[in-house]
Amino acid sequence: MRLVVYLLICFPLCLFAQVEPVEKDSTLVQYIYVEGDSIVKEAIDLKEVLVLNKINFSDREERVQYLILKRKTLKVYPYAKLAADRLITLKERLETLEKKRDKKRYAKKIQKYIEDEFSAELKKLTRTEGQILVKLIHRQTGKTTFQLIKELRSGWRAFWFNSTANLFDISLKREFNPMEVKEDFFIEDILERAFQDRHLERQEPAIEFDYYDLSDKWLKNKSTAEIKN
Repeated sequence: MRLVVYLLICFPLCLFAQVEPVEKDSTLVQYIYVEGDSIVKEAIDLKEVLVLNKINFSDREERVQYLILKRKTLKVYPYAKLAADRLITLKERLETLEKKRDKKRYAKKIQKYIEDEFSAELKKLTRTEGQILVKLIHRQTGKTTFQLIKELRSGWRAFWFNSTANLFDISLKREFNPMEVKEDFFIEDILERAFQDRHLERQEPAIEFDYYDLSDKWLKNKSTAEIKN
C-alpha cells in the first residue's frame, strides 16, 4: 500500500490501474487500484466458450454421413492449418526483406517447400478429403486454393492445377460457405467441438461468420418443424 501512495505522490498527473492479490480469510481476493481508491474485483476473466447445440439428425443416413464427414475433417484440418501458418510466415518474412531480388528468391524457396511438403500428403487423400481440404484452406486463409496458386506462381499454373483437379471432381475455386451449404456448417460444427475437446488446435477463420447464426439457420428450422409435427 505504501508503494501505491508513493507512486501517486511522485506522479500526480499519472492515471493508472493495477491488480494485487490480497489475502482475506484464507480466500484470495483481487483489488483494482485507481487513483488511490480500491475496488474489489469479483469477476473472473474467462475465455469465450460457445454453447453448442445438440444436433438432431433427420434420419440415420444423415447421422452416418455426419460421422464420415467428421473423420475426414479431423484428418485434413491439420494440413489446412499448416498451409495458413506457412503463408503467414512467408508474408512476415517478405516484409523484412528490402530487395526485390531477395523477396523473389525467398518466395520461390517457400513455394517449393510448400508444394513438396503437401504433394506427398495430398496423394494419400481421397477425392472427398481433397475437396474438404480445399474448403478448409479457404476458411483458414480467406482465399481459395486457386487464388493462392495464382499468387504464388502464375495464372496459367493455377488454371492447369484447377483443370487437373476437375478430373477428380475437385474444384480449387471452391469456397467455405457454412451459411449457404449445410455440409460446410457440419464441418464448422465438427471443428468447434474438436477445438473445445482439445482434439485440434484452434485457429480462427479468416472469413467472417457467426456460429450461432449458422445454428439458428440449420438447427432451429428443424426444431420448429418437429414442434409443428
